[in-house]
Amino acid sequence: MTEPAQIRGEFVLDPEIVFLNHGSFGACPREVLARYQDWQLELERRPVEFLARRLEGLLADARGALGAYVGADPDDLVFLQNATSGVNLAAWALDLQPGDEVLSTGLEYGALDLAWQHVCAHAPAKYVRMPVTVPLANPVEEIWSGVTERTRALFVSHITSETALRLPVEELCARARERGIATVVDGAHVPGHVPLDLRALDVDYYAGNCHKWLCAPKGAGFLYVRRELQQAIAPLVISWGYKDGGTFLSRHEKQGTRDPSAFLTVPHAIAWLVAHDWDSVRERCRALAARTPQRLGLEPLGDPGLQMITMRLPDAAPEDLQTRLYDEHAIEIPVFDGMIRASFQGYNDERDLDVLADALSALL
Repeated sequence: MTEPAQIRGEFVLDPEIVFLNHGSFGACPREVLARYQDWQLELERRPVEFLARRLEGLLADARGALGAYVGADPDDLVFLQNATSGVNLAAWALDLQPGDEVLSTGLEYGALDLAWQHVCAHAPAKYVRMPVTVPLANPVEEIWSGVTERTRALFVSHITSETALRLPVEELCARARERGIATVVDGAHVPGHVPLDLRALDVDYYAGNCHKWLCAPKGAGFLYVRRELQQAIAPLVISWGYKDGGTFLSRHEKQGTRDPSAFLTVPHAIAWLVAHDWDSVRERCRALAARTPQRLGLEPLGDPGLQMITMRLPDAAPEDLQTRLYDEHAIEIPVFDGMIRASFQGYNDERDLDVLADALSALL
């Protein structure tokens, strides 16, 4: 099942809306959502048995499936609500000292810029955001030119959020390893979107989302931590996981009463994508994204190759363009800072692009 019309019926999205914003919060297939709700029902039927006796084993199974998918030992992964939580944990774990510098780019997700600024202020340390030419020309050298003797950590996105660009994290992580610089990668847009092998990447901290391109329920993210750094990373909540010192897994998994259903549904989301030949679906979506700039007559910010594409809007674009696209044309798509980003998932096809093209022709 790879045809858009068939796939569209597998999702619970409102059919009246042209949904071109999968990249923001994702969307969950009916079967995956049903499994999520089954876990919730099972939890409510026997809450003590579920949480006190079974959960540790269930989480281990779920981490096993996720580890196999992202190329990591499952004991080096912990489930979190989202990638933002993971980056926050990594930032605090660095234990920045006065005068330290955290090197980043001008392309990062705004919420995480705020997180790093907050953490750095406590040292105080300096958060250095290097400008990167868009479309990408020589991003490694542009970013690396910001390294100084005070650089303690490198923070970059694997795929940037607003600009939808894939940064060369492999080379950046390798350079940082040689210099003894810690690496923190925001992989919010990676699992289910492009192949990921955390062992090969050789990163220190990697935060990812499962609710976006992997199509798991909201509230399913993860953090990978290099084995020798795990003892120093603390969760946001101190609870029973610290009994007798605890372990990396216990400290992050035993944080009081919470609903783990989204975590436990991740293996089903992975299996669902495999069963629906999602490699072929991704290829079709990437081709659709590649055709989008020409179809809309807009300048792309980067080369095609992802399922989302960001384009520059003309200077005369109305400030309320996003609102009008939704209110007047029933199109859900993000507009920001003179740019528009289209995300394509299996339920999208050429007709959605035509609707967007007609709407922009009228509004621009």
